[in-house]
Amino acid sequence: MSLYGMMRTGGSGMNAQANRLGAVAENIANANTTGYKRASTEFSSMILPTTNGSYNSGGVETKVRYSIGTEGAKVYTTSGSDLALDGGGFFVVQGGNGQEYLTRAGAFTEDGDGNLVNSAGYSLLGYDYAAGADPTVVVNGFDGLTKVNLASDGLVAKGSTVGTMGVNLPSDAAIGGISTTSLIVYDSQGNTRILDFNYEKTDVNEWSVEIVDRDTGTSLGTKTLEFDSAGDLTTTPTTISTAAITGLAVTGADLGALSIDLGNTLQKGYKFEPADDKNGVDGSAPSKVAGFQIDDDGIVYVKYENNTLEPRYRIALANVQSPDNLVPQSGNVYSQGTDSGVIITGFAGSGDFGNIISGALESSNVDIAEELTAMIESQRSYTANSKVFQTGADLLDVLVNLKR
Repeated sequence: MSLYGMMRTGGSGMNAQANRLGAVAENIANANTTGYKRASTEFSSMILPTTNGSYNSGGVETKVRYSIGTEGAKVYTTSGSDLALDGGGFFVVQGGNGQEYLTRAGAFTEDGDGNLVNSAGYSLLGYDYAAGADPTVVVNGFDGLTKVNLASDGLVAKGSTVGTMGVNLPSDAAIGGISTTSLIVYDSQGNTRILDFNYEKTDVNEWSVEIVDRDTGTSLGTKTLEFDSAGDLTTTPTTISTAAITGLAVTGADLGALSIDLGNTLQKGYKFEPADDKNGVDGSAPSKVAGFQIDDDGIVYVKYENNTLEPRYRIALANVQSPDNLVPQSGNVYSQGTDSGVIITGFAGSGDFGNIISGALESSNVDIAEELTAMIESQRSYTANSKVFQTGADLLDVLVNLKR
């Protein structure tokens, strides 16, 4: 074995242990970093060819590996915008350069524009959910994603479009008898209006219902209701569509056409009585944004002062076949690697994706005791390798001094 080879081997060992100590230092420094994944140094031997007369010592190579697929413990907070994943998947975020990344660091807060951004400045991405239905997801890409923005729109009002009205019509009522109930609806400016529902018995097991705007006395629609011998509604469809009123007096607002479901209407031997627990309409009076909520499925709701919730976004999740082979980037985010596999996008609670926990964060998966143990081991190994190097240097001095 050459003395130079011996020294190179000792130097290789010291370099490898220095790399391990560097990974340990990074882990300890990020022990309290939200969503951080532990780095570990793996060693592999490097063999050099030998002959019968001499031995060529090799060395050691190192490769840093991150435990990205290992979950950290959940820490609960008081902020509803702090998000953690219970299960597989990553949040999809966007950097200032417009590039999308994956992360488990869910410490999001609103910036000056209302976007949810984490502590590293990456914006949370999701799908537009204003229609209340899941959009079509491009499973192998990020098309259709947009920044989750919770900026206030000031006063928001929503006109009524759909509703339900159910009553019990007395089966012993005389033909020509009329019973009335009412329903509060909202116009395009959020003003309340009262619609009267006038039920008139026209024949045995047959009634007619007329919807009238109380303020103007305008009839907005009529429908014949027929019942079987048991008093159950047989008319189909069970909905009635009302006419719209435009340019209402004083306010100038519009009362849009309504689709009212009468399917809960019965004819029994009982007094006339509305089914109050089943009656109502959508729409709302003017109200300011008072906050937001995020449920387990990742749906982001804007909450108004009148306690109504409006769905706006559904948070997107992504995953790869081999998370540990993702490429770490600055800011505790990851990009796709050559060995990580194709990125698959979807929603929380579906497939291999976990649920989203609002008001919680995923802590790092670093074990301080394990890191300190590794530090001691590396320190001893570094010292031993330095002794090999030092011995080789001493022997080289002896060899040089033979000439004297």
